[in-house]
Amino acid sequence: MKKYLILSILFISLFIRSYGQTTLQGTITDANTHEALVGASICKADAVTGVKLAMTNAKGHFTINAQGITKLKFAMVGYNTRMVDVATLKGQELDIALEPSTVDLQPVVVTASREGQARQDAPIAISKINSTQIKDAKATALYQLLNKVAGVYMVNLGNEQHTMAIRQPITYNALYLYMEDGLPIRPTGIFNHNSLYEINMSGVKDIEVIKGPASSLYGSNSIGGAVNFITQGPPTGYAGNVSVQGDNYHYRRVDADGGFSQGKFGLYVGGYVAHQKNSWQDYSDFDKYSVNFKTTYDFNATTRLTTAAAYNYLNTQTPGSLDSAHFYSRKYGANQRFTYRTVKAFRASTRLDHQWDDKNSTFVTLFFRDNSTAQLPSYYISDVRDNAGKYVSSNGQVNDQKFQSYGLLAQHRVDIDFLHSRLIGGVYMDDSPSSYYAQYLNIDKDVQNNYYTGFTNTGRYIDNYNIKLFNTAAYLQYEIKPVEALRIVGGLRYDRVHYDFTNSIPAGQTKYKQQETNNFNIVAPKLGLTYDLGHNKGFYANYSVGFQPPETGDLYSSRQLTPLKQATFDNYEVGGWFSAFNKKLYFEMSLFDMEGHNEIISQLLPDNTTQNQNAGATRHRGVEYSVTVAPVKELTFRFSGTNARHTYVEYSEVRTSNGTSTVISYNGNRMNNAPAWIANSELTYKPQYLPGFRIATEWQHINQYYTNPANTKTYSGYDIYNLRLGYDIKSSVIKGAGIWFNVLNLTNKLYATTVTSNQYGDTYNAAPPRTYTLGISYSFSKY
Repeated sequence: MKKYLILSILFISLFIRSYGQTTLQGTITDANTHEALVGASICKADAVTGVKLAMTNAKGHFTINAQGITKLKFAMVGYNTRMVDVATLKGQELDIALEPSTVDLQPVVVTASREGQARQDAPIAISKINSTQIKDAKATALYQLLNKVAGVYMVNLGNEQHTMAIRQPITYNALYLYMEDGLPIRPTGIFNHNSLYEINMSGVKDIEVIKGPASSLYGSNSIGGAVNFITQGPPTGYAGNVSVQGDNYHYRRVDADGGFSQGKFGLYVGGYVAHQKNSWQDYSDFDKYSVNFKTTYDFNATTRLTTAAAYNYLNTQTPGSLDSAHFYSRKYGANQRFTYRTVKAFRASTRLDHQWDDKNSTFVTLFFRDNSTAQLPSYYISDVRDNAGKYVSSNGQVNDQKFQSYGLLAQHRVDIDFLHSRLIGGVYMDDSPSSYYAQYLNIDKDVQNNYYTGFTNTGRYIDNYNIKLFNTAAYLQYEIKPVEALRIVGGLRYDRVHYDFTNSIPAGQTKYKQQETNNFNIVAPKLGLTYDLGHNKGFYANYSVGFQPPETGDLYSSRQLTPLKQATFDNYEVGGWFSAFNKKLYFEMSLFDMEGHNEIISQLLPDNTTQNQNAGATRHRGVEYSVTVAPVKELTFRFSGTNARHTYVEYSEVRTSNGTSTVISYNGNRMNNAPAWIANSELTYKPQYLPGFRIATEWQHINQYYTNPANTKTYSGYDIYNLRLGYDIKSSVIKGAGIWFNVLNLTNKLYATTVTSNQYGDTYNAAPPRTYTLGISYSFSKY
């Protein structure tokens, strides 16, 4: 009896041991963010056809039977594949970290439909900057990342201030939509070309850029492009990072972030503090405090609640632009020492996701914004001269804009068996009451030295009003696959934008209107298709409409006497992609033709004042392209560019001289501040013999462009070069430590990020001289 008992125990132990050897389980995460990867594949690497064994669940977990398998392949779209030898596993639970690929141009994107889908299924021009690119660049401002995208030129105005050019000239107009996790960071009608300083760079894991109109899904202002910042979520297990950096012009910054997941709950907190004093440019000190907070709670496998909040504070001196004499002599002194900008931006949201079944899912998001922008702008300082051109006086203004938002976004997706269809429907509501005031300043000037010495606030209001702003919208998107390779997507969005204006300046003190209500009812359609040619080749085509209702600042300025209506843009586009040489080369291209109608422009009037009018029509044609080549695993070359022609179809000004007014037509001219060629190229080397080391060289090119609509003045553009080196220690007692050294403007090129011409001369936004940045970091994680 005793013998049989011993044999039974041995048999059971052998069975358990055998089972343990053939059953493997583990977790697959993003190597940079440590977030769980949902839907990653585990395949037999030793099979000719690559049999799929399992996919990861919502927590990134998997379990497989590995009996008879010698090697496993772990893969996900947009990530580098990883091979693991089963014989080396010895029964332990696997922690597989996949690194986002910088070669694959067809990753998973969420911006195209607010849900994750393969890039090749979206019939639009969309690009993604992934967490590896963000981690390697160690950017101190977002333009250092976004300018890597084909067709994008984010203009650096200093201290995280900026403007943009995507399928448009360099413009301050409301032609772009900036989002955080799919929610606009500002409401319709209150655009700020600078508003990306309201983003926490440290908390961003991916950036997706739609080029061209996306109004059928996202609404107003998404005309030239829509930029979606996808924030970091709670890591699997736990993870944290801290870093410090500084440059030779007294820029100092500390970043810290961390989080964990435990059971159903996950938490992430991250942010940075930046400070600059006595930089290369006079009167350009600034402080920035930024933080993101996100929690997740999984009620069960099909229901998740995500709560997020962000706070950004910016306080910066604003030196203004330079005249040609100061710019070309590299004299970066400001002509005053009192202008400023102070921004406080808080956003919060809570989102409930529920998967009803394999074919139905819903999310509902509630959001809140609280924003204030107070400034004494340098660009509003102006001189008053008499008819003979003799100096009389100087003036300016101080202003403040505030708004609060209470909103809802809800979307439902249903998959239909008929022609493999998918229907997405959603509603959007945004109640954003706002206020704005501007007060008139008398500016004191030392005329002999052309220096503004101070100011006096007269207490007299230029503007002082409140606006009840209410935007409601509904949208539908329908996708069908009549054959396996073909996907057709149609979309339609209806927006009603309601403004209710109340003037707070008493009627006895102004002749301007006291109250006005404006409603804009807008329908934006789109129709597109993609065709998969197989073997990582395909093409797409689309037609889409973008719209722009008047901005509240344009419509209700006390100087605005002409009623305005919304502008619309028709976009026609085709594009394609292919890979070659066993996925060592990827190429993507888009051709577009966009036509703007009833564009809101600032038009010069006979009295030499300006007035916003629906008097413009423009045409924008071009080609965007990107090629990535990885001849060997250690070396990657990327080239991105756009060639475009931006022209005035209808645009004129009225010039008055000696009492005589003349209409000057610019029809057919190139638009000012519209480079015909923008390019960015990068060569990256990551040697296998020294894991964690990287070196990259970057070239940025801006072609010559006209600086006035008459096409009589030009700026030559520029070429600059950047160098980035870094080393992340992968082993030893200081595993997780990192160091980097970046050199921007390697050749110390004198250049301007943008140049503006007017009747009194040219002004230059000077770019920084050669800048050295040194940083160190330390990271830790479980998984």
